[in-house]
Amino acid sequence: MEMTEVFDRLKELQSILAEKYSLKAKIEDAPKQLSSQDELLIRLKKEFVEKSDSYDQVKAEVGELQLSLDEAEKSREAGEKGMDNISTHREYEALEKQINEATAREAEIRKTLQKKEKVLEELNETLRMDEQMINAQEEELSNNRKSLDAQIAGYNDQLKELEQQENAITPGLDAEIVYKFQRIIQRNSEGIVAVKNGVCTGCHMILPAQFANEVHAGEKILFCPYCSRILFHQDILEGEEVEDFHSMDETGSLADFEEDFADELEDEYEEGSEEESSDDDEKSISFDD
Repeated sequence: MEMTEVFDRLKELQSILAEKYSLKAKIEDAPKQLSSQDELLIRLKKEFVEKSDSYDQVKAEVGELQLSLDEAEKSREAGEKGMDNISTHREYEALEKQINEATAREAEIRKTLQKKEKVLEELNETLRMDEQMINAQEEELSNNRKSLDAQIAGYNDQLKELEQQENAITPGLDAEIVYKFQRIIQRNSEGIVAVKNGVCTGCHMILPAQFANEVHAGEKILFCPYCSRILFHQDILEGEEVEDFHSMDETGSLADFEEDFADELEDEYEEGSEEESSDDDEKSISFDD
């Protein structure tokens, strides 16, 4: 396979892989879109349970107060009926005291009962509104989840198409190159970039002169020693502005990639340079017709 065809395939593969990994990221992040709604629903349900407990407690207190009120009313009524049958002043005083105490207790209980009944009514209305809100939130969450599932299904369909396109391009390409290429694009979205005027357009670093000449020759796959992307030569067109670039002294480190992978590519280049005098370069990867 001619190197020009290899580069063309890699460029085509690049766009496919970039879209593929973008879709995978969207699928992975999709459930996070519902996390805030899930959290809100959980909080609403927790608050509803707490308010329900408060409602039950107040309801029980109202029941106890009603019993106490009934007892106070019966005590007062019994005293009032007893007035008709008194025969002595002492009996009158005792019944009068019973009636007054029962009346006072009845008034106090009734006052407390009215307050509790008001609280109970307010809690009941709050629970009713909260229940409606929870039901609406559950319905909205269910609809959004269905919509999200449909969206993810669409993403998966697109992924299948992209994988079919990928499988149609990769045959004939070196498996190791494809593997490294995939790793590069997962991190950078660009895996193959042009070298213009001795500068990598991916990281804007000045390449060593001998290395830039090897890229210009286009006889094998070469990785940028700074950003690890695959390189191909491209002439500067007339009137085209040269992008800003940096020297190694200005950056001080490899860019955008894991250190082990970048070091691996640097080692490959150094070993390939040492054996440049040999036509059979075991460390470089070339493609035959």
